[in-house]
Amino acid sequence: MPADDLDLLEILKSELKFLEDGGYGRSPRAPNRPSLVFEDSLSCMNFNSQGDRQPCSACLLMKFVPPNRASEQIPCRHIPLNAAGQTLAALYEGGTQIEIEDSLRSWLEATIRRLEQQREAHDTKHPQTQPGPGSRYA
Repeated sequence: MPADDLDLLEILKSELKFLEDGGYGRSPRAPNRPSLVFEDSLSCMNFNSQGDRQPCSACLLMKFVPPNRASEQIPCRHIPLNAAGQTLAALYEGGTQIEIEDSLRSWLEATIRRLEQQREAHDTKHPQTQPGPGSRYA
């Protein structure tokens, strides 16, 4: 499995833990507004950025952004979170914090499960070769 996919899986697991630990309550940086998913977590390459911002195009989450939304100012807000295509951008306009977190949790759990299944399938097809007894590397 490519390293980017392994890193992505770790990012998503970290994001789920952040969500479950209440990380998307009120932001200490902006207590008058709810936290923004992905942007206000360590998943964002530009979290707490004081200097030059990295382009979102370099973010591993771009894998989930539809191509026609990749040039948006904040592309991760346009990741479809369910079969109906609901996005964070839509939820920010008309959803509650509970709806946002529930949708995110469902998406993260399903995506993590899918990536773990892909990893398992990859590992089955490409097992690590271990030196056997009698090998000069054993």
